[in-house]
Amino acid sequence: MDYKKLYSQTANSIKASAIRELLKVISRPNVISFAGGLPDPNLFPSEAIAQIMSQVVKTSPKEALQYGTTEGQPTLKKELVKLLKDTEDIDATLEQLLIVSASQQALDMVARVFLNHGDAIITASPTYLGALQAFEASGADIFGAQSDEYGVTVEGIEARLRQLQQEGRICKFIYLVPDFQNPTGTTIPQQRRKEILCLAEKYGTLIVEDSPYRQVRFEGDAPETFYKLDQGRGNVITLFTFSKVFVPGFRLGYVLAPAEIIQKFVVLKQAMDLCTSPILQLATAAYLKGGYLLEHVNEVVGMYRQKRDKMLEMLSRYMPKEVKWTRPEGGLFLWVTLPEHIDTSAMLESALEQQVAYVAGVDFYPPRDARRNDIRLNFSYSTFEQIEEGIKRLAATIKKYIAC
Repeated sequence: MDYKKLYSQTANSIKASAIRELLKVISRPNVISFAGGLPDPNLFPSEAIAQIMSQVVKTSPKEALQYGTTEGQPTLKKELVKLLKDTEDIDATLEQLLIVSASQQALDMVARVFLNHGDAIITASPTYLGALQAFEASGADIFGAQSDEYGVTVEGIEARLRQLQQEGRICKFIYLVPDFQNPTGTTIPQQRRKEILCLAEKYGTLIVEDSPYRQVRFEGDAPETFYKLDQGRGNVITLFTFSKVFVPGFRLGYVLAPAEIIQKFVVLKQAMDLCTSPILQLATAAYLKGGYLLEHVNEVVGMYRQKRDKMLEMLSRYMPKEVKWTRPEGGLFLWVTLPEHIDTSAMLESALEQQVAYVAGVDFYPPRDARRNDIRLNFSYSTFEQIEEGIKRLAATIKKYIAC
């Protein structure tokens, strides 16, 4: 059977995640991996979760084990309203929130609700690979905007918006990861956020704010979210997840958006999976209500700060002078730039021979903008010993390539 002729255009065009495919290759125990965006499993609050799960099943078995509402369990949504007020000074209503199966589902929903084949969107260049996958699967025409050491630039976004306007096209939305961006670790300053919001309003487009790492801040003051800065004008959709600050295995996230948009998402989600797991929602609500989340976040921040510092120290110690890297104020990643003649995709095979893994930067660029001399490194998963040894191995590989 020739299945290809039966597949949809989407199925024939989608590409596998470079990171997920790489994780299959680097599962060998001797390989030190900086490739995945994995939280440190030693920090998972497993005992608290076990107790809470047992409590939820005992006290609310019918609600926990039955189908739930597509919008999400009211118990959890009420806790999220409180969390947003306490941590972001955002006044949200239940109607402005939707519980999703982590933010990757939310990205898929954004694409399906807003994009027809060939529609134009703008992202930072580089940007999150999983978002590019979701948008490309919907046939989006993706325009990358120039970035600097503080993330996407106002000039870069305006140039793309003006270009699309001159071509008689509209930008459906601008997708951004403003805090400790995946992959670069950069954070967009507050004044720049305000100027980007003004551009979105001027050109009649939305901002999709992806915020998985915001709470993982090591130092400095946090700029306000795009959603907060928008002051209820309806120009921003914000995506949150518990994967980086609680446990990724729960696959829980939530969308904050105008109620009209949330309702569109709800109808779509009914066709996708009916509802997100009620038992996991109730367990997360109990964790929030008990005041455990912010305590756990403080523990995560303390450990990841040390790991970031360790990786920065090792990069300074071992890397040749031609190599540059970012210094993130939080998050899980930093971005390494090599001399332009080095193709980090081609170099990966040599790195794996040295039993160290990374993600080549080319996979994070929109198709028009691909650069081949960057590397994304994750510092949250590895031990301190692995960080030192892994950077030493990677530096040796890079030195060999620079010398060629």
